[in-house]
Amino acid sequence: MKMAAILLASTALVAGCGKKKVEQLPPAAEGTDYGQPQPAPPAPVNQIVPGSQEDFLQQVGQFGDRILFETDRFNIDAEDQATLQRQAQWLARYPNARITVEGHADERGTRDYNLALGERRANSTKNYLISIGVDASRIETVSYGKERPSALGSDEQAWAQNRRAVTVTVQ
Repeated sequence: MKMAAILLASTALVAGCGKKKVEQLPPAAEGTDYGQPQPAPPAPVNQIVPGSQEDFLQQVGQFGDRILFETDRFNIDAEDQATLQRQAQWLARYPNARITVEGHADERGTRDYNLALGERRANSTKNYLISIGVDASRIETVSYGKERPSALGSDEQAWAQNRRAVTVTVQ
């Protein structure tokens, strides 16, 4: 009996501790908007980071990151020189930027022949950039041979696009 009285009293005490329904919230402090979802900050719109690959491509123009070669050739002609001079000007603006020159070949020929040809194309591009003032320590080369075609197809138009050296900035 005593136990039942204690149990009844504790139940009544707990029931009285329930939450009250709040009819109206107090006003928020001036300048705050508690409880309201905050809009996300606006995302940067088309901001190009100076010295980035995107900046490089914008500055050297469309397809200014590459030069094209004749079949089985790796010589730098007058048009290539103009492209590489624009690249060198960009590199002069960003003295800490480094590049990799990728040498490529079309699908004709053996894998070994095309790797060697891609290497000669990358090195001739590097050597020209060095000859017009770019520090050699800023330039790496790599040959992909015929392994990374830019244009698919087995015709002269595709092959012409694949015989190239491409300059890529290194972050």
